[in-house]
Amino acid sequence: MSDPISPADAKAYLARWSEVERAETALARVESVESRFRQLNALFEARHLFPADPRREQENNALRGRWQHLREIMGDA
Repeated sequence: MSDPISPADAKAYLARWSEVERAETALARVESVESRFRQLNALFEARHLFPADPRREQENNALRGRWQHLREIMGDA
């Protein structure tokens, strides 16, 4: 496991992501819906560029199991 993050590093990290969020929000205000739709569509069309992960289903099942375990522990099952 990696070293714990320092409070100063955590604060800097959050500040950077806050700036990213502000930039994305500003861009979303000026970008047309058509442009955003084209970008999203390009992502969907590019799916064949990436090979299927043969372990994905196994990892998904393990993740579902962990969430189910947490629900049971918390009494939300």
